[in-house]
Amino acid sequence: MIVWVDAVAADSAPLIFGLSLLERHLHGLRLMKPAPARVVIDLPAGAAEPKLGDKRLYRLPLEWRRSGEAYAARLGQMLAAAGKEPLLVLDAATLADSRLPASLAPRTSSTVVLSREAQDPAAVLFIAGDQAPVATALAANPADTAALGRQLVDAGSVPAFKDEEFNGFVRRLRRTLPYYLFTVDNAARAAKLERFLFWSNYKGSTDLFTRYVYPPLVWLMVGPLARWRIHPNWVTAVGIVLALGAIPLWADGWFITGFVMAYGMSVLDSVDGKLARLTFTDSVSGNYLDHGLDMVHPPLWYLSWAYGLGIATEGWGSPLGQGAIAIFVLYVIDRLVLKIYPQIFKRAFHTHSRMDGLVRSFIARRNISLPLFTVGYLIGLGREAFFLIVAWQAATTLYHAARTFWILCIEKAHRKAHAPVEVAAKRVKLD
Repeated sequence: MIVWVDAVAADSAPLIFGLSLLERHLHGLRLMKPAPARVVIDLPAGAAEPKLGDKRLYRLPLEWRRSGEAYAARLGQMLAAAGKEPLLVLDAATLADSRLPASLAPRTSSTVVLSREAQDPAAVLFIAGDQAPVATALAANPADTAALGRQLVDAGSVPAFKDEEFNGFVRRLRRTLPYYLFTVDNAARAAKLERFLFWSNYKGSTDLFTRYVYPPLVWLMVGPLARWRIHPNWVTAVGIVLALGAIPLWADGWFITGFVMAYGMSVLDSVDGKLARLTFTDSVSGNYLDHGLDMVHPPLWYLSWAYGLGIATEGWGSPLGQGAIAIFVLYVIDRLVLKIYPQIFKRAFHTHSRMDGLVRSFIARRNISLPLFTVGYLIGLGREAFFLIVAWQAATTLYHAARTFWILCIEKAHRKAHAPVEVAAKRVKLD
């Protein structure tokens, strides 16, 4: 596949989370498998080649052209150069879903992707097979891809891309996201779209604190960090220091200081993932660091709480010590149980049904246990709060085990008919 990016009119387009719209298009192409054979980028006559902030983008087969000709003439030249090769037409003045190129590449017929917002003229054009309808439409001298796309759809010569043709399920986010395509013509519009992208990158099933309490803090941090081009791995590293640093403090009785560090880490745990996805800087090492920390630190936190509450003097044979051992064992069992479902269905357990997604918001996880213990400790009921958390972990483990057993029984009995129900995706409105 050949890709043509019209960047002639994109000089003044605002940045989105520190990246130009051209860079965002190129990241989408970088993620394609197989990669495009050619990526031709049209710049204004005499314009300097823009500097791309991510070296990985230079691995694409980039070709820079400079032209003062009209849009129709330049696209006509690309059609002639493409011949029978499929051609993807992008506009560097639009914000396009990075998943679209990979979704369009396997198609054998031409299609026009229009913005899902009726008042937005943005479009992406995929030309495969017969070029005649596009060549005919170019005779009317359309000003840009949006005008050409709308002209082709209105004439009935090229069909519009349908929502149901797009597989929007995002495994990492445990939710389904429809594709997006927007024109970005001013700073106010860019700011609104940043909000849209920010909320689109929240997981479909997550805990109450991550969903409702932390977002304002995460929003305040993600924007500046993206503009400063801070790699999310550095944010993860700070989170690791805070998460592990709180453990000896709690064990030694410094609970308030430990709480401050723990909540700082909890916020950063949301920041690094959002930053990585919004700036295309996610990496294998970053995922291992982030998810490895999430797996390891909670039981160590629980043990340090119990130790600081009295195990140091009462011993591990005391009720407090036995509770600490119990929650450690229950946590490990719970994590092992949750590994079963993804091995079969290739998706997270809490996407199986709406009920499972709802339960995920308040089950025994770090962001639920930490506030419970904090409140209990501050009102002088630290021990009681700890034993409540042990009981809640036991209930959570029992639910996951029983629910997994039930799902697998249904799958075994109705293997052909069974289909997991995705957590419903809510459409994020720009206003």
